[in-house]
Amino acid sequence: MQDNQIDLRATVPVDCVGQRIDQVAAQMFPDFSRSRLQQWIREGQLTVDGRQRRARDKVMGGEQLALQTLLDEQGDWQSEAIPLDVVYRDDDILVINKPVGLVVHPGAGNREGTLLNALLHHFPGQELLPRAGIVHRLDKDTSGLMVVARTLRAQGDLVAQLQARTVSREYQAVIQGEMISGGTIDAAIGRHPKVRTRMAVVRSGGKPAVTHYRILQRFNGFTHIGVKLETGRTHQIRVHMAHLGFPLVGDTVYGGRLKFPRGASEPIRAFLRQFRRQALHAVALSLVHPVSGESLSWSAPLPQDFEALLAALASG
Repeated sequence: MQDNQIDLRATVPVDCVGQRIDQVAAQMFPDFSRSRLQQWIREGQLTVDGRQRRARDKVMGGEQLALQTLLDEQGDWQSEAIPLDVVYRDDDILVINKPVGLVVHPGAGNREGTLLNALLHHFPGQELLPRAGIVHRLDKDTSGLMVVARTLRAQGDLVAQLQARTVSREYQAVIQGEMISGGTIDAAIGRHPKVRTRMAVVRSGGKPAVTHYRILQRFNGFTHIGVKLETGRTHQIRVHMAHLGFPLVGDTVYGGRLKFPRGASEPIRAFLRQFRRQALHAVALSLVHPVSGESLSWSAPLPQDFEALLAALASG
């Protein structure tokens, strides 16, 4: 999206007789959410036959809808020339391979140096979208694939896909402990009852969370696993694995003190001590393109530090 000027017109089909104006407008102008169209109707920027109407008023068919407005910047964020690994791009979406250490969205203490700041620099127009088109997140120290919307229509569609659980997200992780077999954990996640900065598996008040996992490789005292998410709760994989008793290597929040397996060599101990982030990488992403309807998939290789961790564990 290069221009914030909107000037659109449409004729209400005859078969829409009796429908609400905002309902018809959502059909005629699918790039915008119904709530945003309702706002423009209230403000007189979306008119019917040149007159301001109420969103709940009914149409007779044949009316002329006119939408004339300007998209406003959605935040006071600053653009920054931060390098991005763009795996895929078109007019509607971007797929980014996020590196370790990059925060996704500005927040308290992180107003600069985020993925959002980088998006504003590399892709002018993202500032007109809520959260600059970001529809899901990865933790700061989790690497891998993320999809970003480039239009309001794409953003709404991607959010709907995520809510419908039709976006496939696959991860690889290294956990402490020797897992016997793969499986599924279906356990709600909510705020930790005592430590509010953490999440936890909770008995009541949490949101449904489903994680599938399988074994890729076993080491002495550790396991390399593949993980597939059905839901996307905050810290979901980290919380679920810790709940099972297999916290992620390097996870200082949910993993507690690092435990060395019996017989671990000093080089392995030294490597694990300096591995300062959770061993988690978003390796694959699949979704339906929000405009073309095509099924698309991408993969991202394991980052160097993750490969080095696997090599160290394999060495004995």
